[in-house]
Amino acid sequence: MGLVGVECCMIVSVSRRCDIPRFQFPWFMERIRAGSCKVANPFNRNQIKQVSLIPQKEGMKSEEGVSVLVFWTRDPRKILENVDELIERGFNFYVMVTVTGYPVLLEPSMTRTSKVLNAMKKLAEKIGPDRVIWRYDPVFLTNVTNEDFHLANFNTIAQSLAGSVKRVIISIYDEYKSPKKRLEVMEKFDLLLLLDTADILPRLLTNFAKSAEAAGMNIQSCARKEDFSPYGIKPGACIDAELIHKLWGLEFSGKDKNQRPNCLCCKSVDIGAYGICGANCIYCYAWH
Repeated sequence: MGLVGVECCMIVSVSRRCDIPRFQFPWFMERIRAGSCKVANPFNRNQIKQVSLIPQKEGMKSEEGVSVLVFWTRDPRKILENVDELIERGFNFYVMVTVTGYPVLLEPSMTRTSKVLNAMKKLAEKIGPDRVIWRYDPVFLTNVTNEDFHLANFNTIAQSLAGSVKRVIISIYDEYKSPKKRLEVMEKFDLLLLLDTADILPRLLTNFAKSAEAAGMNIQSCARKEDFSPYGIKPGACIDAELIHKLWGLEFSGKDKNQRPNCLCCKSVDIGAYGICGANCIYCYAWH
């Protein structure tokens, strides 16, 4: 196992592959203080690269520092605990928080929703509502989380976050091999995936858009081939060049070719690893 190179990327993703802010944030802050971290190729563990974690400063070459950190998490409380240090060190960053409020049957290790929402509100007070983004992802339709559940659940969360969040990102559950096997096991607990959703989705998405608008939020979809625009939901990016330009005046262009075909995110380097998240959500593709 050896180091195959040093990568200095303008945008660092923390992380699509696992919940670093919830489970590995002490490690992350150690690496921030050290100025770099080593990351294994998720498809070849013998390939290791070193990623710069030095904040971009005036006078530095563009490839020498990090312009933006993008956090992905289900529990932002550790980010909140360290937000002052991140600001003092000069990092630009925003935080995407997945809040679904699903039953424990689906999310056995999830932090209580009220605690997560409270942390999001406090974080928004610190860094502003443009930099705290709510993800309702995936929209997982089962006999336990049916249309009525989602209508009430989404609206309740949206109203709770009104004024603290300006954007919500949604996506529909896609079937992957590992969650499919788990769901087959869960059938003995009377959990059944709803497969015929053609009539449900138009109503559901239309009402999501109305709830988001009532809460003062822009709603967008994530990496979907379907066009949800007729329901009031436009396609968008999570690692979003337009948002980054709006927040900090930085220019990025081009799609990240390493993501799914319908992903609109701009290029970033992810410092996470698959298979280490402790959340154990039944529908997750990132653990086996």
